[in-house]
Amino acid sequence: MIRQPTKPTIDQNTNTPASGTIYADIVLPLALRQTYTFSVPEEMVNQLQTGIRVEVQFGRNKHYTGIVRRLHGKHPGYKVKPILSVIDLEPLITETQLRMWEWMAGYYCCTVGEVMAAGLPSHLKLTSETIITLGPLFSDDATQMDDQEYMIVEALTLQHELSLKDVRDILQKKTVYPVIRRLLDRRIIFLKEELQLKYKPKKLKCVRFTPAYTTEAEQIGAFELVSKSERQTAVLLEYLQLMRDKPFIRRVDLTKRTGASDAVIKAMVKKGIFEFYEHEVSRISGAEGEAGEAFDLSEQQVTALAQVQGFHEAGKPVLVHGVTGSGKTRVYLELMQAVLGQGKQVLYLLPEIALTGQIVKRLQRVLGDKIAVYHSRLNNMERVEIWKAVLAGELSVVGPRSALFLPFTNLDLVVVDEEHDSSYKQQEPAPRYHGRDVAVYLAHLHGAKTILGTATPSLESWENARRGKYGLVSMPQRFGGIAMPAIEVADLREENEKGVRHAFFTPTLINEIKATLERGEQVILFQNRRGFAPVYFCPTCDHTIECVNCDVSLTYHKYQHRLRCHCCGYAATPPEQCPACGSPEMKLGGTGTEKIEDELKIFLPDARLARMDADTTRGKNALGELLSRFELGELDILVGTQMVTKGLDFEKVGLVGIINADQLLRFPDFRADERAFQLMVQVAGRAGRKHRQGKVIIQAMEKGHPVIHDVIDEDYHRFIGRESRHRAEHRFPPYVKMIHVQLRHPKRSIVEEGAKLMGGWLKHHLRDTLDGPFEPSVARLRTYYLQEMVIRVKPDGKELNRVKGILQKAVTQLGKTERLTGVRVVVDVDPY
Repeated sequence: MIRQPTKPTIDQNTNTPASGTIYADIVLPLALRQTYTFSVPEEMVNQLQTGIRVEVQFGRNKHYTGIVRRLHGKHPGYKVKPILSVIDLEPLITETQLRMWEWMAGYYCCTVGEVMAAGLPSHLKLTSETIITLGPLFSDDATQMDDQEYMIVEALTLQHELSLKDVRDILQKKTVYPVIRRLLDRRIIFLKEELQLKYKPKKLKCVRFTPAYTTEAEQIGAFELVSKSERQTAVLLEYLQLMRDKPFIRRVDLTKRTGASDAVIKAMVKKGIFEFYEHEVSRISGAEGEAGEAFDLSEQQVTALAQVQGFHEAGKPVLVHGVTGSGKTRVYLELMQAVLGQGKQVLYLLPEIALTGQIVKRLQRVLGDKIAVYHSRLNNMERVEIWKAVLAGELSVVGPRSALFLPFTNLDLVVVDEEHDSSYKQQEPAPRYHGRDVAVYLAHLHGAKTILGTATPSLESWENARRGKYGLVSMPQRFGGIAMPAIEVADLREENEKGVRHAFFTPTLINEIKATLERGEQVILFQNRRGFAPVYFCPTCDHTIECVNCDVSLTYHKYQHRLRCHCCGYAATPPEQCPACGSPEMKLGGTGTEKIEDELKIFLPDARLARMDADTTRGKNALGELLSRFELGELDILVGTQMVTKGLDFEKVGLVGIINADQLLRFPDFRADERAFQLMVQVAGRAGRKHRQGKVIIQAMEKGHPVIHDVIDEDYHRFIGRESRHRAEHRFPPYVKMIHVQLRHPKRSIVEEGAKLMGGWLKHHLRDTLDGPFEPSVARLRTYYLQEMVIRVKPDGKELNRVKGILQKAVTQLGKTERLTGVRVVVDVDPY
């Protein structure tokens, strides 16, 4: 008689079976539409809980790190594989995080696995393809290694690199992830991509007594050796004072506090009193020492703070609309200090962490080591350090949108600074989420308070405030009573008609730059296009040199003497004659930041110039060094793309010039006017932020454009009223929910066939809510031909879910159609 397996009973408190076979639903970092179920070996039952990482085999030979989503006693109806190993002792992912992942997957039409892949540092999501190598902290000391760890390290000393498949072969076992984790945690091994980031532990140059001066009596005796030098005596006294309170003493602290030069300390090293050494410290705190004091609040800030607190007590997110320089950050700091004082956590989001160093420094100066910076330029070891500190509830975080994925356990306040910024939108790969919207939902899950702050609110946030969903707090005056900058328009068309011709400088702007420099002030010039010239063409036959992978013109970069595609990165040497007609008269068209910089050197040969764009700030420290030079007054003029509009606050900037406003206004996008208004207001706000009123020169052909008038008059309400009417009339967000669907394939005929077929299915169900399919203005990108569709849905949750369900069925059906299985469908909810 065959004994039937007993059906497990589920413990209602833990949602786990009390007896019988136990199964676990596992989230894998793959684009899978569902979680997959694995059986739990008996010896692992007591180790598993939701949020713990496990090693599983998926497919024939692939091994992955998965996350336990749920434990239960229900067989999935297909042959299950067992979990191979348990990687963690405690969960690394919280239940709240998993709920956020699932919400993001549902709202943004992607998979939980894609959200997991985006949210976890590489160190935490090992796969069979992961390559390991010896880390920079490896030493030959094997006493702290077990046999398996030693075998891996020994193999690495011979082969230098190993895949995890190689490790399984060496150890003759399938379950190797726990061993790898132990070696990674101790920094004996590194992932290969981490070494490519040139990871180095953070070390401070410190001073300590030599072994000859370990006792108090020996240290007192050291005074005899320095008795003939007042400076050395002062240094020794200061050192003894510092060592009472500090675990290590930096060389720089001794020189600063005593006024002694480094040579004085070196002389004491020669006498055998001190020795130099490097002390390794954690990178999770960017601020050294204690928190500092914040300045007193102005009357406007006191009022704004009270209003924000009132809305928070009512359970509403708050939109803080404050002009540039109004002191919004000071209000945020007051709220953050209150939350941190209660032992709770804060998340402060910035659009691009590299461009907001001044704000980060200010936050850390006031909040000290209670807040850390998290961003993509950290290596994986640094990110894991922060991850674990946040999970333990020990740390608050300032960072870009990726900081949303950290495992907060006691989150009480979320601040989204510059909430209007398009950098909050993730474009590639999935999930294509908007950081601002996810932040609001994350705060909701934690029961936390939310602040959205900006000088130029997005229409979406403004509409939420108008409807009463958000509270609205206004800060219309600059801090300290400084006047808003005077704005003047220089008419490019009129200057050209007068015969005063220059491609991009009016006499008005040039004269104002000269006057500003003569006053000892600085200038920022904004041109939203990098490179020297965006077009390289033949005037004889009008042939334009285009990218071989994309339907876009190549941009000429003079200093590299290369043509580059800003979409895919393709580069080529400029041809000396036209490939179409053979003419040698090739010309450049348009203007980029390189050209602006080049021409300024002719007009102002004595001015100290620098350029800030993606080409000059590629290095890890390049941007910080550039901004530091500008802040110290080592530069007179900074020419940049929209990078110069974000978070910069310099005392001596007296003039801001916008080279070509028409370029912003003519962009083929329904958000073009909104973005142009935001960019011009934001960059104008960089002028005169400290002690005097600044000036802004806007160069434009269309001097009478209503957006330019709104910027001049600083009239946000007039702009937003006109923009709202336009959006509502033409069915654009926020008055409808928009879903952008793009189909991609290397062959034009295949993608057109797929778009026609899928468009027909969708049209049958969605009727007038579907536009397309159509070919976009850039019809080929990165070797893929494109077709697009746009779905407009009423901003109603049930209707939106219904449409997403229909869309998902259409995507699935297309994937099953013969000849069209290679067509890739990209769904972007709330395109930005």
